[in-house]
Amino acid sequence: MQPKIIKEMDLIKIAEQAFAGESKVFPNFKAGDTITVTYRIKEENKERLQKFRGVCIQRNGTGSTQTFTVRKMSNDIGVERIFPISSPFIENIELNKSGKVRRARIFYLRQLTGKKARIKEKRINIVAPTAPVAAVEAATAE
Repeated sequence: MQPKIIKEMDLIKIAEQAFAGESKVFPNFKAGDTITVTYRIKEENKERLQKFRGVCIQRNGTGSTQTFTVRKMSNDIGVERIFPISSPFIENIELNKSGKVRRARIFYLRQLTGKKARIKEKRINIVAPTAPVAAVEAATAE
């Protein structure tokens, strides 16, 4: 019998799963979406929550090593922050607007200012649930 060969990548995945804590459930977002990240900040012996609202310009990596970059404008200065998705300091992520972009990494946003830097909002058609067919037939028969 041949010995089982375990690949290095398999060992890394096994180690990641063993050390992975409880994972929080966040909404699905992608590049171009405007999100608000509520982040826990420790200052000496105090703890506070800070909200960072901006446009997600990229998602990078997979699994527990995945990160996403959020860009916002603060007093006419562009501020970018990279968040690890599995960080215990992230309280929650709120999806504010879903953007309509053609790329997965929108670094071109860094050179744009004013109205040029706007991202169109993706329109989502929500279809109202229909009544069951039997209920509709009963209502029309009366």
